[in-house]
Amino acid sequence: MSHRLFVALASLGMATITYATTPVLVIHGGSGVIKRDMTPAKEKAVRAAMSKALLDGYAQLKAGKPALDAVTTALTVLEDDADFNAGKGSVFTHDGKTDMDAAIMDGDSLRAGSVAGVHRVKNPILLARAVMEHSSHVMLSGDGAEAFAKEQGIALVDPSYFHTDQRWQQLQKALKEDAAKQPHADVATAKHFGTVGAVALDSEGHLAAGTSTGGMTDKRWGRIGDSPIIGAGTYANAQCAVSGTGWGEFYIRTVAAHEICMKVSMLNEPIQRAAAEVINQEIPSMGGNGGAIALDSDGNIAMPFNTDGMYRGWIGADGVPHVAIYDDEPDPSNHAQPPAEASSAD
Repeated sequence: MSHRLFVALASLGMATITYATTPVLVIHGGSGVIKRDMTPAKEKAVRAAMSKALLDGYAQLKAGKPALDAVTTALTVLEDDADFNAGKGSVFTHDGKTDMDAAIMDGDSLRAGSVAGVHRVKNPILLARAVMEHSSHVMLSGDGAEAFAKEQGIALVDPSYFHTDQRWQQLQKALKEDAAKQPHADVATAKHFGTVGAVALDSEGHLAAGTSTGGMTDKRWGRIGDSPIIGAGTYANAQCAVSGTGWGEFYIRTVAAHEICMKVSMLNEPIQRAAAEVINQEIPSMGGNGGAIALDSDGNIAMPFNTDGMYRGWIGADGVPHVAIYDDEPDPSNHAQPPAEASSAD
């Protein structure tokens, strides 16, 4: 039985039974070659930030707010943390600039908003939501997107806000390797990973998905990845919500997020199988890699990835944030909501 809101209205004298949805929030902070070489302090800080994102987002759901609020709240926390490649922690382009993308989608209405190539927007996910809610468009880019941000009162900051020594040194290393015509030896400096994402199910049974990224270190020519492309790195409908993280070109070519949701909503595949088929079979068969988080309307979670690790977390009926990083940490591979409690009134 679906755990979306269901009300059985009976004739006089019979019970009225309400089945309520238990809210769920799932997040990721990127996938890739994630080794156990972080300092204990760094790992503690990363796990704490993800726990905060889960708790703050889930508080929105517990207060009866829509899934969109949980997604934007959780992603804002991660965008404000320099340990993640989005917002404050965005990597630098070949020209030494930040070039950020974000997208959000409401599964109930299929409304969506996204931004690409913004340089001064403190929280790109908030601008993506403003595009969805306060414009007639889906995607805005560059200077036009920032002009819209100013009109909407979305915070703009000086580019120096995004300058962190860690990201700057990654660029300097990449530029030296470029000059020597060498491949990027350090995967933290390499090109394919670095995203934050969230998917949520609210008490009304509605789903939403959002993704935000600083892109790739040393990227050129205004490259745009999958994150802001609706259907590629971000998608939600009434039955499924997905946020991807990985080698964006392959997520675009497979329309990965949309394909997962079509397998769930049109072919009635379990979300774990649908997500694994796309992330761990189709994308690698083409030469790509990465991961994703996916959530269905019954609260089932999938977190497939084919890399050494993926920063990931989830929170549900127990109200406790669960965070994992490495490939040998447990996932809620069959995390279904418990049977909903029925309330009746004669």
